[in-house]
Amino acid sequence: MSDSSSSLIIQNALLAAKLARKAGNRLSVHGISLSEYLAMDYLSQCAQEVPRIELAEYLGMSASGVTRLLLPMEKNGVVEKVQNPRDARQSLVRLSKTGQSLYGDAATSFAHIAEDLTSVLSEAQKSKAIELLARLV
Repeated sequence: MSDSSSSLIIQNALLAAKLARKAGNRLSVHGISLSEYLAMDYLSQCAQEVPRIELAEYLGMSASGVTRLLLPMEKNGVVEKVQNPRDARQSLVRLSKTGQSLYGDAATSFAHIAEDLTSVLSEAQKSKAIELLARLV
């Protein structure tokens, strides 16, 4: 294994942690965490309700982890649990009307946060970073 491979993974992990902390701190004005924002972002892009396991896979969480994430969001009316008509054992989740409104406000803030955090990069550098990181996933 090369030192550059290890360094790349370490630097990426440290960068992800720092960016997550900074973005999470700034999203707190909306009363949400970065993980909650990411879940809302995914749900907002889906045309219909999604299985919790699909959301867990997208977020890189366990099924129980996503359940723990969604419980307070359900309690606060941000997401709604929907019974799966094909499988009674599986519940689906979607953004509620309240969640859609909250997401809209948070997405505006997140766009500003992202711009601030990446302002040291040119548009070409941002595009190249996206391209390179996409190869690793």
